[in-house]
Amino acid sequence: MADQKIFAGPRIRRLRNAKGLTQTAMAEGLGISPSYLNLIERNQRPLTVQLILKLASVYKIDPHELQGETKGSIAALKEVFGDPLLAGELPGDQELIDLAEIAPNASAAMVKLFRAYREQAERLSDLNELLAQEGRATALSGTRLPVDEVHETFERRPNHFAALEEEAEAFISLLDPGDDLFGALKAWLRREHGIVVKVLPVATMPNWRRRYDRHSQRLFLSERLSPFDQLREVAMEASLMRMTVAVASEIRALKLGTDEARRLARFELGRYAAHALMMPYQAFHAAAIRARYDIDVLRSRFGVSFEQAANRLTMLQRPGAAGVPFFMLEVDNAGNRFRKAGSLGYPQSRFGGACPKLPVHAAFSQPGRILVEAVEMPDGAEFLCIARTLEGPQGAFSERPRRTALLLGCDIGFRDEVVYGAALPGPSAGKAAQGTAFATPVGPACRLCERVGCLARAEPPVTRPLGLDEMVTGLSAFDFQG
Repeated sequence: MADQKIFAGPRIRRLRNAKGLTQTAMAEGLGISPSYLNLIERNQRPLTVQLILKLASVYKIDPHELQGETKGSIAALKEVFGDPLLAGELPGDQELIDLAEIAPNASAAMVKLFRAYREQAERLSDLNELLAQEGRATALSGTRLPVDEVHETFERRPNHFAALEEEAEAFISLLDPGDDLFGALKAWLRREHGIVVKVLPVATMPNWRRRYDRHSQRLFLSERLSPFDQLREVAMEASLMRMTVAVASEIRALKLGTDEARRLARFELGRYAAHALMMPYQAFHAAAIRARYDIDVLRSRFGVSFEQAANRLTMLQRPGAAGVPFFMLEVDNAGNRFRKAGSLGYPQSRFGGACPKLPVHAAFSQPGRILVEAVEMPDGAEFLCIARTLEGPQGAFSERPRRTALLLGCDIGFRDEVVYGAALPGPSAGKAAQGTAFATPVGPACRLCERVGCLARAEPPVTRPLGLDEMVTGLSAFDFQG
């Protein structure tokens, strides 16, 4: 650190202007020439140790102030210019650094204004959702990224694509894989397309799960992936080649607005088709009923992961052979929700999924354990919830493993059909079970929930004014008027 050069031109200029000094006057006080001070203020010369000590002595400032920390402000500015409305406005980070250095107060004001804008946009979105639940649709809309458009489109519709299911069954009949689907898919890729599958070490492919090299006709997989995930990647590649027409037809039916959104949708449909190959509908549906939807039994029987089996349960909605209508939510340990799906569409209006009291958040404190809980919404609707952590790609000893948690849910009325229902106290499902005392009271999201005295509340509801009373303080950090 001793040889680290300190360029603090803008800070020196602000100090000089704050004291009402000219460059000549300050240079005289520091014992340097005005031209040298001019170079320092333009960041063309670094500060020397002697000059730092002189500044501290003459102007009574802390030397550490001259090293001003700009990393935090630069990160905040990156957040601002990462918004879809401003994306692409700046060619690189240097302008952000200049802005943070030369005009720190203006930078802070810009960040504050952006965060206020984003807060208001989120509140408008919540109000729009609340009004939509009451049948009063609005024209409120914001700038959406293609990934947001794709997620919202898939979440609104049932997680079942009949054409892909039929294509998958025909593909399985053609492959006749027996107990080795992985081997059958590799043989098909080599035979039909001349593609060789190869697993590469982390050092060779550090940043990718899968990469297809069109020139050498090789499909590379990362050794970070579990055998289950390696199978899914190969199944995705084969499905997208075999089911080109069916996938394209489904994408058109989704009516997405951009090419990027359609590309992302193709990836999601490829994942769906891979699951349909790995767990053929008829066999999986029959096994799920016999096992009473026990995910561990199903994952063992079909040679898949917990996440893959749970995901497949949300797809069982074939007419005449439907399963329990499950929905699924996946979050990370920071509470970010990035995967949602449902047999009948994700129940956003009825369930939400943003309540901090849901068992999916408690799962992180008990990795690998299945948590079963009944939850009750403010309107009295009850759901059976199953939560468990998931392990991501394997990391090296020095890397922190990626861990998320999955919540699988269904209406409490299906309790007797699901093996996990036996873990709940109280009577069997049905009318007698509605309103049971053991159900945990939750809400769709803090901003849409009006439960009084909730210790887990993180934000006030948008539907009630804050209860600011100097004489009374409630249990919640955000008291509101009833």
